[in-house]
Amino acid sequence: MPELPEVETVRRGLSPAMTGAVIKQADINRPDLRWPFPPGMADRLTGQRVLGLRRRSKYILADLSGGETLLVHLGMSGRMLVSGDPLGVFVHDHPAAQKHDHVVLHMDNGARITFNDPRRFGAMDLMDTATSDQHKLLAVLGPEPLGNDFNETHLIDAFRNKNSPVKSALLDQRIVAGLGNIYVCEALFRGGISPARKAGNIGKGRVAALVPIIREVLSEAIEAGGSSLRDFRQADGELGYFQHSFDVYGREGEPCRTADCPHTIARIVQAGRSSFYCRSCQT
Repeated sequence: MPELPEVETVRRGLSPAMTGAVIKQADINRPDLRWPFPPGMADRLTGQRVLGLRRRSKYILADLSGGETLLVHLGMSGRMLVSGDPLGVFVHDHPAAQKHDHVVLHMDNGARITFNDPRRFGAMDLMDTATSDQHKLLAVLGPEPLGNDFNETHLIDAFRNKNSPVKSALLDQRIVAGLGNIYVCEALFRGGISPARKAGNIGKGRVAALVPIIREVLSEAIEAGGSSLRDFRQADGELGYFQHSFDVYGREGEPCRTADCPHTIARIVQAGRSSFYCRSCQT
């Protein structure tokens, strides 16, 4: 599942081709993805100018001139790909239509935005821009980890008396939005905290130190274009490469990268997800 860095990478890739351009034609090639598309989606998109692209957690939000916002979730295998960009940012010609091209947006500047999703776990919806933060998928989200509302005081308060493992706490989208399994594993390694430690038992200083660490990990991943493990591609079709910088994720049995640490990376399963960590460096 793409996490915050992957979604932000796609948003940045889409912006040059979409922002300020008009959706000349919207092709909706099936009635649903994970959920049914909103009524009249093709007509509601056609003729709309894209005022800007935002990201909230793992969702891409395209604000439209008619007062609505298009919400996009990539799901497990969804890709938004750009072709024919007249600005020269993308060099790909329009490819032949593929079986799983479920939504295609033809922009008036010559760009084509294709949403391809073989597993159909992605989602799209339309909502009023003025009340977009009240959408059922967005209203429950906590602060953005790269924003000012995510700070030491917030995280200390959120962890206070919390009996769940710190890994589960950081994956709770009500505490912090957009974090997923990969980047929580990496942040906990840098913070020297075991994923199994109960959040409420971690000292305030160690909790506070996690805030800049989380920001650092996410920023590095965004600069690397995200992590490509299976299906993720950037908007220009290229792979991200942060996976080459993983300290722990997916490295079970490999040597710990901490200098002079003789141990290997271990894996445990928490709530059905693999957690990777060093038993010596993370306590």
